[in-house]
Amino acid sequence: MPLPVSSNALATGLSGMRAAQRQLDTSAHNIANAQTPHFQRQVVHQTAQPGSGGVQVQIGREAEAAAAQGGDLADLAEDLLAQRMSANHFAANLRTVQTQDRMLGTLLDTEA
Repeated sequence: MPLPVSSNALATGLSGMRAAQRQLDTSAHNIANAQTPHFQRQVVHQTAQPGSGGVQVQIGREAEAAAAQGGDLADLAEDLLAQRMSANHFAANLRTVQTQDRMLGTLLDTEA
C-alpha cells in the first residue's frame, strides 16, 4: 500500500535530517582525530532511495591512495566545508518537516 504524499514528505525530510547529522558527526570525528598518527579519515556515502523517498547513508574509511594525495590542510578544509553544508542540509530538511506538519494541521482544521 503506497504511503500518502504527506507521509513521503515527512519520511524524506526526516531521512535528510538523519543523513545531514551523520555527515556532521563524521566531519567532527575527522577533525577531532586529524592529529592522530595513522588516522584514516571516514567518508560518507549517500544513496537516494527513490521508491520510499529519502537517503541511505553508509560510512566507510577513505582509501589510502586518496588519503596520500590530499594532505592535512586539504582534509581539514574539506571537513569544515562538509560541516557547513550539513548544517544547511539539516535546516532545509527541517523546513520540509515543519511545512508538512503545518499542512497536516491545516488539513485537520479544515476537516474538523
